[in-house]
Amino acid sequence: MAQPSRAARLTPVVEMAESAERQAAKRLGQFQQQVSLAEAKLSELDRFRADYQLQWIARGGQGVSGSWLVSYQGFLAQLETAMTQQRQSLAWHQNNLKNARGTWQQAYARVEGLRKLVQRYIDEARMIEDKREQKLLDELSQRLPRHDRY
Repeated sequence: MAQPSRAARLTPVVEMAESAERQAAKRLGQFQQQVSLAEAKLSELDRFRADYQLQWIARGGQGVSGSWLVSYQGFLAQLETAMTQQRQSLAWHQNNLKNARGTWQQAYARVEGLRKLVQRYIDEARMIEDKREQKLLDELSQRLPRHDRY
């Protein structure tokens, strides 16, 4: 039984590396989605605050009571706290995304390196086989009787 080629022996390694790269890409996509959601929530809070401030301007022009003003300021403080927390959440998700991108890039580079190595092994084997065939053809051509015609 013939030994499997070097390229064939690397097949399971390449498949494992490809699987790891697919998993890393999947996680990268999940983290990108989480960043998008966190950005959307922060944007929504910002729009809500802007709308609420417009209400203040409209209501303030008509005159407001002290209790309304205290209530408004309390709610605005809660809204600012929520926005601060959302910014922190966004930064956390962005950090996760950055780390996931680095992990995926490493996995991708590994797969590409293995693919190039396998291709080099295939090319080397093909070159060796071509040389072997050429040598056989040369030997065969020397064994054939020559018919010189003059």
